[in-house]
Amino acid sequence: MTVKPGSGTRDAEGGAGGGTGGGQVPAARRALAVLRLLAESAGPLPASAIAGRLGLPRSSTYHLLTAMAEDGFVSYVPEDRRWGLGVAAFEIGSAYLRHGPLERLARPLLRRLVDRTGDIAQLGVLHGSETLYLLKEQPARRQAPLVTDVGVRLPAQLTASGLSMLAHLPAAQVRALFPGPLVDRTGRGPASLRELRRVLAEDARRGWSAEDGHVTAGFASIAACSFDHTGHPAAAITVTFRRETRPDDTWPDLATEVRRTAADLTTRLGGRRP
Repeated sequence: MTVKPGSGTRDAEGGAGGGTGGGQVPAARRALAVLRLLAESAGPLPASAIAGRLGLPRSSTYHLLTAMAEDGFVSYVPEDRRWGLGVAAFEIGSAYLRHGPLERLARPLLRRLVDRTGDIAQLGVLHGSETLYLLKEQPARRQAPLVTDVGVRLPAQLTASGLSMLAHLPAAQVRALFPGPLVDRTGRGPASLRELRRVLAEDARRGWSAEDGHVTAGFASIAACSFDHTGHPAAAITVTFRRETRPDDTWPDLATEVRRTAADLTTRLGGRRP
């Protein structure tokens, strides 16, 4: 079956044939829904499953998938009779990464957080069992140099940003990330998987994470997680400060600022909190 742009078959998908009326919008939304469904699935899906999950007629679903395949956004696996993402979808994903959208969206938020708190603010992501730092903004006044600079990787269980993201991963995934002894830098931080699980459970409950001298003696950090459209941890926002400048009873207020910034980033990413 061959489907050409503007043909009657496209009309069955939402009236794309003829003019630029609102009928094109449902068709576009259905195509985007298919892409999102396939992206969230563990592997290719039968057309019947796609139709059922999206609430579409089967005939319309086959027409839509065929049209999307012609443009490379989906591909058909004849041996399995299933549909998966195509090369064009991969190219768009690669372009998204090249544009550095996470950093672009987060940078102004970090700057505002620095203005409100007077502390160093950073953006980190999980890279396996490590935290990878992507951005760093700091106040105009001089700060002592931190090891957590852009491009640096540190054991995730020692960093506030790493803990805030690990707290929202399944227990089995955390176990797979830390199969052996946990390393430390300053003699502080979780010493075992059992202790790490306890910390993560508490962090998930209160909505933010902290480390106190786990990375650099005399410094502490507070972090909160941002999420993608699937509710999966996408990144973490962190503020770092000299331990002596912030008594323990001020940490919850600072955490509120960090959580607000992380929530703003989630919104900018089109994400949702699980």
